[in-house]
Amino acid sequence: MRILLLNPPFFPKYSRSSRSPAVTKGGTLYYPLWLAYTTGVLEKAGHECSLVDAPATLKTQKDVEKIVKDFKPEMVVCDTSTPSIKNDVQVVEKLKKVQNFFAVLVGTHASALPKETLKLSKSIDAVAVHEYDYTIRELANKMQKGKLTKAGVAKIKGLAFMQRKKFVYSGERKPIENLDELPFVSKVYKKHLDIKDYFYSANLYPEVTILTGRGCPFKCKFCHWVHVLNRGGYRTRSVENVMEELEFIKQEFPEAKEIFMEDDTFTANSERVNRFCDEKIRRGLDIAWSCNARADVPLKTLQKMKKAGCRLMCVGFESGTQDILNNVSKGTTVGRMKRFMQNAEKAGIMIHGCFMVGNQGETTDTIKSTIRLAKELNPDTAQFFPIMVYPGTPTYESFKQQGWLVTEDYSKWVDEKGWHNCMVSRPGLSNIELVKWCDKARRDFYLRPSYIVGKVVQVITHPKEAVRIFKAGKVFARSLIFG
Repeated sequence: MRILLLNPPFFPKYSRSSRSPAVTKGGTLYYPLWLAYTTGVLEKAGHECSLVDAPATLKTQKDVEKIVKDFKPEMVVCDTSTPSIKNDVQVVEKLKKVQNFFAVLVGTHASALPKETLKLSKSIDAVAVHEYDYTIRELANKMQKGKLTKAGVAKIKGLAFMQRKKFVYSGERKPIENLDELPFVSKVYKKHLDIKDYFYSANLYPEVTILTGRGCPFKCKFCHWVHVLNRGGYRTRSVENVMEELEFIKQEFPEAKEIFMEDDTFTANSERVNRFCDEKIRRGLDIAWSCNARADVPLKTLQKMKKAGCRLMCVGFESGTQDILNNVSKGTTVGRMKRFMQNAEKAGIMIHGCFMVGNQGETTDTIKSTIRLAKELNPDTAQFFPIMVYPGTPTYESFKQQGWLVTEDYSKWVDEKGWHNCMVSRPGLSNIELVKWCDKARRDFYLRPSYIVGKVVQVITHPKEAVRIFKAGKVFARSLIFG
C-alpha cells in the first residue's frame, strides 16, 4: 500500500526530531530519524513509501497538498512535537480535504499524551506511541490485507484510537530487541532525502546521522527521548552490522565528511566502544565520526576512539552545581567533568558541551557557577538552554505540580521565530530571566578574546573545520549579538 511519512510543514528549518524541538540559533537541523527508520521497515515489508521532510526542504502546506494529490496515500504517518502539535493536527485536517487516508500521529508529544492528542481532531485516526516502527508495519500489513476492523486495530500493540468517543489503548508493544533486523537508515536517506539539507553546528558538513543503539541506561529526569520514545532499556546493534552501514555510507555518500552516532549515550558500554574502534581500525574505515557521550569515558578509551577516527563528542554537562546534577539524576560530579575534559584534550577529541539553566534548585548564583564551569571546561562549542519541559518526563510532571508552568498552550513553547521559548517560571527566576541568562551565557562564552583567537587558529590549522564554523557562525552571530 502507499504510505506517506511526513515531517509536516511548520517554521522553515524547524528541527522537530531534536531533543528540544525548535528552530536553532546555530542552524542545526536534525534528520527525521524515526520517520526514516520506519520508512525502511515499511519498504522492507513491501509497501510503497514516500518520506517528505517539509521543514528541511522548505515545503509549504500547498506543496504537501500537491504531493498528497499526486501520490494518493492510503496512510499518512505524521510526526509531532510539543511546540508544533496544534499545527501538526491542522496539517492533517487540511490534507484530508485533498485525499482520504488513514492518519496516524507519532513522535514524542503524541506518545506522551495520546488521549489528549486524539481529542484535538476527528481527522486523527490513531496514535502510535513510543518506538513505533513495528506498530506502523503491523497496521499497514493489516490494512493491505483488508483486515482493518476496530477489533483488529485494538489488537495492534502500541496503538491508541477513539471508539464511540471512548479512548482505547491496545497496550505496550515490546521494544525491538534485535536491532540488526532494521534496514540501514542511510539507505532511506539515499532514496528519499538530500544529506546537504541537514546540519549539526558541531559536526563537519555534510554529515550522516545513524543510530547504533536505542534507549539509555541513564534516566535524566528532563530527557523525553528516554522517558517517552526510547523506553525499552539500552539495546545495541552488533558491531559488525554497524560496520556494514559505515561501509555503505563511505561508498554511497562520498561527499559526507562525518558520521554522527545519535544514540542517547554511545559510550554507555565501554567494552562495545572498544570493539567498535578495533573493528573500524581493522577495516581501514577512515571516515570521521562523532557521538553522544557522558563525561566519564576513561583516557585509554578516548585515545582508542581518537585512533579510530572519533573527532568530537556531544556531552551533557548541564550544571556547575552538584546539588542540581543530583536533582536531575545526572549521575556524575563536577570533579569528574573536569577530569574528563582534561583527558579529552590529551586524546585530541573535541567536545560540544551542553548546559542548561532552570532545573530544581537553580538560583542566580548556581547559574553563574554553570557559566564559570563552561568557560573553565572550554569545549570547542557550547549550547546553553533554559529548561525545556516536555510532557511525559518527570521534570514536566514535577514542575506542573508545583505550578511553575507559565502556560500549557504548547504553541507558546517556541516564539514567533520558532526559537526556544522557556515556559518555566521558578521562584526567583522567571522564564524571561532564564532566557536572558542563556543569552548572557552564550555571549560570555563565545565573545571571549581567547575563544575567538582560538577559532581563527582552528580555521587556519584545520581547514576541514572551516565550513561548519562559517556555516554555523553566519546564523549564530546574528542571534548572539542581537538576541
